[in-house]
Amino acid sequence: MPSLATLMPDPGRLSVNVMHFARLLRRAGLPVGPAEMLAAQQALTLVDIGRRAQVRTALRATMIHRHEHEEIFNHAFALFWRDPEAARAAKAIEMLGGKQKPPEKAPPGSRRLSEAMQQPREQAPRPPEQRQEVDAVMTVSATERLQTMDFEAMSADEIAAAKREIRKLTLPLDEKRTRRRRPDPAGPHVDLRATIRQSRRQGGEIFDIAATRKVTRPPPLVVLCDISGSMSRYAQILLHFLHAVANDRDRVSTFLFGTRLSNITRQLRHRDPEVAFEMVAASVPDWSGGTRIGEALASFNRLWARRVLGQGAVVLLVTDGLDREGARGLVENMERLHKSCARLIWLNPLLRWQGFEPRSQGIKAMLPHVDEFRPVHDLASLRALVATLSRPAPRGDMERWRQAA
Repeated sequence: MPSLATLMPDPGRLSVNVMHFARLLRRAGLPVGPAEMLAAQQALTLVDIGRRAQVRTALRATMIHRHEHEEIFNHAFALFWRDPEAARAAKAIEMLGGKQKPPEKAPPGSRRLSEAMQQPREQAPRPPEQRQEVDAVMTVSATERLQTMDFEAMSADEIAAAKREIRKLTLPLDEKRTRRRRPDPAGPHVDLRATIRQSRRQGGEIFDIAATRKVTRPPPLVVLCDISGSMSRYAQILLHFLHAVANDRDRVSTFLFGTRLSNITRQLRHRDPEVAFEMVAASVPDWSGGTRIGEALASFNRLWARRVLGQGAVVLLVTDGLDREGARGLVENMERLHKSCARLIWLNPLLRWQGFEPRSQGIKAMLPHVDEFRPVHDLASLRALVATLSRPAPRGDMERWRQAA
């Protein structure tokens, strides 16, 4: 890998390595394109190329645009722009039997970065294969393995595959009857006004009886998604699911909350997911920060509940329930939210643990006011959510959780 000292005399070589570094970040899952690459090269002309801190700051300011990408960028910079002399010294100390530091826990995204560092190798042409019979008993395909893999443990390729699967999901909500009626010759209700209007065209004679039927349509869907630091990875992937739902049906409202509440319904309406997510990133300032669930729910109940919670609305509350303010304001705001909608479903990624118990104050305050408590950490849990939303709400499933709280 190149070092900063060896690249100072040759600007052409520096630009080539900036291009390779941008490709490394892109393979690691960061949205780095030609615009960021050109901006990085221009920024390097304005700093002291011999000072590592200035180079890192210039590249970071031009190549990443979101707070959650900073840790992966720092790890990639340390690996790509490393000092060869330091590496040789460390190797010599290791050969002399020096003490080795205990292994540290790998930072988030290190698996994706290590995969991105491996250059794709050209495979030699394979010889013609003979027909073989393969015993497929007790084997699992990659697709089946992907269904039960935790989003937090996925590599860059697996996240891309999961996003493709998520875009295929549809959300058939259980349809409700409305007060509106539509003309239907085989409908059960007689429409006297329409019948008389038709008879006037026939000189007052009634030849046909007009009928109507009540309109059924899915109820509104409202999503409140936590984007704090502990939920950032799940929120990023769930946004693809919410984008697919928002473009597949009408009356879908989406809100993100961390330390404040942000309405991103209009941004997710854009057909292109990349453009939609860029608009979301520009309008949400508190991504991967703290969590104030009670304050966010209070803002929603005060400003948006009457606008979007009507006609039997279904609310999806996506959060782990870990609130920096404890349980302040949660009980009354959860109770009001529960009474304002027809069905309140809490999606919590902590349910992926088999021994999960509701011990935190926030979880204990929220559990008595939800209709369903479900996991959301892999593709299988999302498919189960889609299946349960197309049926009436089950009864009796929340008793054990309420007793535990």
